[in-house]
Amino acid sequence: MRRVLHVDMDAFFAAVEERRHPDLKNKPVVIGGSGDPTRRGVVSTANYAAREFGIRSAMPLMTAYKLCPHAVFLAVDMEEYARVSEVFKKVLREFSPVMEDVGIDEAFLDLSGIDKPSEQIAREIKERIKAVTGLSCSIGIAANKLLAKIASDMQKPDGLTIIADGDVEGRIWPLPVRKLWGVGPKTEAYLKGLPVNTIGELASVPLEELVGHFGTSYGHYLYDASRGLDESPLVTHWEPKSISRETTFQKDSDHWQTIAGNLARLTGEAVTELKERGYRGKSVTVKIRFNDFKTQTRATTLDDPADNLEIIRKAAFHCLGKFDLKKKVRLVGVRIGGLIKL
Repeated sequence: MRRVLHVDMDAFFAAVEERRHPDLKNKPVVIGGSGDPTRRGVVSTANYAAREFGIRSAMPLMTAYKLCPHAVFLAVDMEEYARVSEVFKKVLREFSPVMEDVGIDEAFLDLSGIDKPSEQIAREIKERIKAVTGLSCSIGIAANKLLAKIASDMQKPDGLTIIADGDVEGRIWPLPVRKLWGVGPKTEAYLKGLPVNTIGELASVPLEELVGHFGTSYGHYLYDASRGLDESPLVTHWEPKSISRETTFQKDSDHWQTIAGNLARLTGEAVTELKERGYRGKSVTVKIRFNDFKTQTRATTLDDPADNLEIIRKAAFHCLGKFDLKKKVRLVGVRIGGLIKL
């Protein structure tokens, strides 16, 4: 029988900072941007004390500050978070060679070939991670990735939830439809208009109706997911589809040199990563977000896959020239796609 375990570190960035700075314990802590809530940036992670004030990931730092002015705001230290991430993932590999790395703070393990009870494995993993990192994690175990991921979120923090056969109707169906992997705010809002608010209500919608609303592929996905069905394998190796960089200006700008200078810098950073990872790119896309939050992209295809800075930068500026820059710009970004491994 297939068994999949999902590990999700609890408020990971904030937890790492609390471990480094014990005086932060029990204080609301917000990690994001440069750590200055008067400057532009978004919340990467908030600890549970900060979440009690309504602070959430991806929220503007300025909004978080208004909700909790006395919170401790810290800059993102991605180098340290990546180091700790590798430490806890090394622990996971000790338990199973089949691991899917899905983010800096989470991963899936295939337990199917391990001759131990699920709860025992989970508790051993939690104890080992606590011992080597000082951090807690939440674990979900089920027959597939979809249910395991939902389960890991059901008893946070420091949770352990096992979804057994026959539990879908009683434990999954009452949950909000947003808890389904792949259902974002737009889909959630659309479903509410049907009206569908819970996973169980979604499961009652006929397949033909879902296909009519969402198309064949996504309609079938929602139909299966609402029933807890998921045959997707653990992906132990993947190739990137693109390499990108973007920056948000601290002050909206219509100064061409400022926009162009940042685009040149971002393109250089992206090309450096492209070379380091041994790829060439076939397409270049530039993204502009204006001060009214409207976002536009312009793309071009190269004659041949390239990793040459001059060629890719020239393509990026060709894309920039296709924008009508009459409004002030909030964000600029560049993406190199169509990657081919050297």
